[in-house]
Amino acid sequence: MRPIQMVDTRSQYLKIKNEVDNAVLEVLDSSAFINGPAVKEFSKNLASYLGVKHVIPCANGTDALQIALMALGLQPGDEVITPSFTFIATTEVVALLQLKPVFVEVDQHTFCVDIHELESKITPKTKVILPVHLYGQAANMEAIMAIAEKHNLYVVEDNAQAIGADFTFLDGTVKKTGTIGHIGCTSFYPSKNLGAFGDGGAICTNDDELAAQMQMIANHGQSKRYYHDVVGCNSRLDSVQAAILNIKLKHLDVYNEARQAVAAYYDKAFSNSNKLLVPAKADFASHVYHQYTLLLNGVDREGLVAFLAERKIPAMIYYPVPGHKQKMFAHFNTQNQELPITDWLTERVVSLPIHTEMDEEQLAYITSAVLEFVNQ
Repeated sequence: MRPIQMVDTRSQYLKIKNEVDNAVLEVLDSSAFINGPAVKEFSKNLASYLGVKHVIPCANGTDALQIALMALGLQPGDEVITPSFTFIATTEVVALLQLKPVFVEVDQHTFCVDIHELESKITPKTKVILPVHLYGQAANMEAIMAIAEKHNLYVVEDNAQAIGADFTFLDGTVKKTGTIGHIGCTSFYPSKNLGAFGDGGAICTNDDELAAQMQMIANHGQSKRYYHDVVGCNSRLDSVQAAILNIKLKHLDVYNEARQAVAAYYDKAFSNSNKLLVPAKADFASHVYHQYTLLLNGVDREGLVAFLAERKIPAMIYYPVPGHKQKMFAHFNTQNQELPITDWLTERVVSLPIHTEMDEEQLAYITSAVLEFVNQ
């Protein structure tokens, strides 16, 4: 049996090696390493895939979130509502810009923003709702957009873990996650569903003015060279990464289908266990399984992780400490905030290996080991 990894980027690369190598060599031959033709081509192709007017590539997913918030004309102390149950980048950029993160509870089944709690967090200082499409599952964007419109708020989607997922509205309209809010942000970190061979990110929007503003912010605040209209930053997707992503974008739907097949195998294997709750699938969206995250019921999580490690099966906890309990937010007095579902989830979730190159032998080995531990 091949070694089991949380993510097998090498095997994925080997399947498209000739395409990728030729694309990289073209960049090297052109020497257009920054903002070269490959970047422009990728921006165009990603916009077409997502069905959105504008894509602004940038250096990473964290920068994407930061640039998006910088473009909205927010003032220090303005509030951004976002889940605590997410990777720290989502809320880190809020505090970095001297804004106030207001943590909202998540739904215990989808792990995304609980829309029933959302409206109660809105105050006169609220300016942005920042939902996260966690683990590849979309938040309820139709409900979120309705609340945002009612209160005249911006919506910035953190789509780092769900690129390629489809959201279906009640009227049957289908849109890609990341294209529903005013701005969508994603990451091309190598382990992502659409992963580069280094760092990378992108921002998308259908708003012409926001697009122009974000393009300017990402390029030192320049409207034209050496004329700096606003304080910006230097955040670029380099041409080599864009060339690689251009190749991988053509395979994204197949990659997501492979992840869904792995998830289906896991779901079936664990279906008869009352100690393992498989990931819920919201009826309004496809799930693209950036992570396959189980909810444990009466199982020693640390014991399970150690048991699997002994059998050379990696398992991860995403995320052991929620945002509202992180030291970096202590000055916001969030540590005593009541988020019982979030706290409950952080003690019970565990993620199993999932990627595009898994085979049935590996999956049988993993599921047998998990069931052996929980049934002992």
